[in-house]
Amino acid sequence: MIPKKSKIYLAGHKGLVGSAILRKLKAKGYRRIIVADKKKLDLTNQLKVYNFIKKNKPDFIFLAAAKVGGIFSNQKYKAEFIYNNLSIQLNVINSAYMCGVKNLIFLGSSCVYPRNCKQPIKENYLLSGKLETTNDAYAIAKIAGIKMCESYNYQYKTNYKCLMPTNTFGPNDNYDKLNSHFLPALIKKIHNLKVTNNTTLTLWGDGSAKREIIYVDDIANACIYFMNKKTRESLINIGTGVDNTVEKIAKLFLKAIVPNKKIKIKFDRSKPNGTLRKVMDISLARKYGWKPINKLKKSILKTYESFLKEENAS
Repeated sequence: MIPKKSKIYLAGHKGLVGSAILRKLKAKGYRRIIVADKKKLDLTNQLKVYNFIKKNKPDFIFLAAAKVGGIFSNQKYKAEFIYNNLSIQLNVINSAYMCGVKNLIFLGSSCVYPRNCKQPIKENYLLSGKLETTNDAYAIAKIAGIKMCESYNYQYKTNYKCLMPTNTFGPNDNYDKLNSHFLPALIKKIHNLKVTNNTTLTLWGDGSAKREIIYVDDIANACIYFMNKKTRESLINIGTGVDNTVEKIAKLFLKAIVPNKKIKIKFDRSKPNGTLRKVMDISLARKYGWKPINKLKKSILKTYESFLKEENAS
């Protein structure tokens, strides 16, 4: 268990997953939570990260900081994606070890698995095939983070766990038109339909690609749960174990956000589908007693409420 008096460093506390972890930690009564935004701490600077961790002496670290984006930004900014993510991981994980921090959770992504991976995806399918080219730079950085944690556990007897979440949505997401992921982009498009006379929703690809989606609070719960759990394995998938086509997911979000408006879905086949299917095998997480608990419709509405607050604030 994480004792209530523990000092916990949460890297990436303003992001989608990081902010959810922060909410959950506070709700559970943790008060000694260490955070620092980009202005206070550049995680790509090795010396600054080391000095920060050495000075603050955390007992536990959640590494939720990363450079993230959708297909467009992953393709356009491959150099930034691989450099920034490698730098963040190398600096935080190595500084944790150097400063005697034995317990760390590293958050990866389901995109670490091969493009044409056997489904559902088991943890041992890692490095069994070629990656999806649209996000290979990001995926390779995350794979390096997994292998770094495994190597430190093997050599230095640390307890660094790597959680691989599936497609995540929730409050504090990035809704930028070009740099956002599929789900926040979808929410913004549906909102625009709600407030205009437009009745056509245009999606990239042909709608046949299948995706598994999960609400961010389930990911946050998993992070805290597995920080408290003794496991033999360091790599653990976090998802729902259920997937749907992009078209079906769009219809579910439309039904929740604009239930009384008839919307036609149009597909832009000049744009990429991305990976054709990606659903996680979560039997290992379930074996250790974790499972997702948030209902989809309620989660969509909570996310949309958060989106509206951000829109009104800007």
